[in-house]
Amino acid sequence: MRRHRSYLNTGLGVCLSAWLSVAAAASDEGPRVHVYNWYDYIGPTTLADFKREKGITPIYDTFDSAEVLENKLLTGGSGYDVVVASNFSLPTLIKAGVLEPLDPSKLSNLKHLDPDLLAKLAGNDPGNRYAVPYMWGTNGIGYNVDKVRAALGEQAPVDSWDLLFKEENLAKLSQCGVALLDSPAEILPIVLHYLGLPPNSRNPDDYRKAEALLLKLRPHIAYFNSSKFISDLANGDICVAVGWAGGMLDAKASAEQAGNGVHIEYSLPKEGAPLWFDTLVLLKQAPHPTQGLAFIDYLMRPEVVAPITDYLRYPNGNRSATALVSATTRNNPAVYPSAETMARLFTLAPLPLKTERIRTRVWSTVKSGQ
Repeated sequence: MRRHRSYLNTGLGVCLSAWLSVAAAASDEGPRVHVYNWYDYIGPTTLADFKREKGITPIYDTFDSAEVLENKLLTGGSGYDVVVASNFSLPTLIKAGVLEPLDPSKLSNLKHLDPDLLAKLAGNDPGNRYAVPYMWGTNGIGYNVDKVRAALGEQAPVDSWDLLFKEENLAKLSQCGVALLDSPAEILPIVLHYLGLPPNSRNPDDYRKAEALLLKLRPHIAYFNSSKFISDLANGDICVAVGWAGGMLDAKASAEQAGNGVHIEYSLPKEGAPLWFDTLVLLKQAPHPTQGLAFIDYLMRPEVVAPITDYLRYPNGNRSATALVSATTRNNPAVYPSAETMARLFTLAPLPLKTERIRTRVWSTVKSGQ
């Protein structure tokens, strides 16, 4: 999915950029692997470590939306070997014949993956034939503890979507600012689930019900944006946002680093919330499939992926790596939810074009408030 991660240590971003330049310059020599990943979604030394150990140069490109990724892959001839694809894109890519089934005999580190997560991922990749989990996470509520208490009192329902979807609550919170992701594919399933409807519904009537609720709430929502909420939460410019766990934890860390007195927490509502996966896949037309499988296998090694989790603040799909993740990250329920919480999470699925058009129209209506 989309990971707008703020570099709290600018030097790390500079180091990564420098490495990418070196990799590009070295691309004419020796074995290589072409990788396409979200623009801020790898450890600061992972690529250099891989090249040093394997003698394979990663040629690394980035994207910033699932739509960009899908368009590039579906038009063919991308030239990439390994791509990081979100779970809800997998059925489309599999059906289009874009992906190569993974050969388990070439992936010695498959044994480290979490079987429970693989079972959930199988909803998008039946039999787990094409994809292995890289990072995963949740969508929930980030909130300013003090401002929410001031608006709603000590018993504010921060553990429930009632915090936002009951108009009497949202009206009070609007005084300190509420933001939602600008993403119909993520917000509308949450609203449908809250209304007791299938989050991946194909029924037009269900979307009319979601639209009616959101239009009632619209006057109390400050804005829809998929990146601005992180800095605004950290600075105290808004008090509640719906977004990705990693973004909320970035906001919390930024506020703590700034020492500005803003106390941010993240909540996964008791009614349930979206669970997403970003997965490693090999393209059918991969020019370097052997090197691609080597790269995927490397990222499944526990001692490789654990530092990436610590850096990104997103959990990985590797059960053996959990003990290697820092205790601060590992014991944070916002990063690694409990088994009870996991049971309430749901995955998103691609919808038929007709339903996507309905969803897009609903979102346009809600954003305009008309």
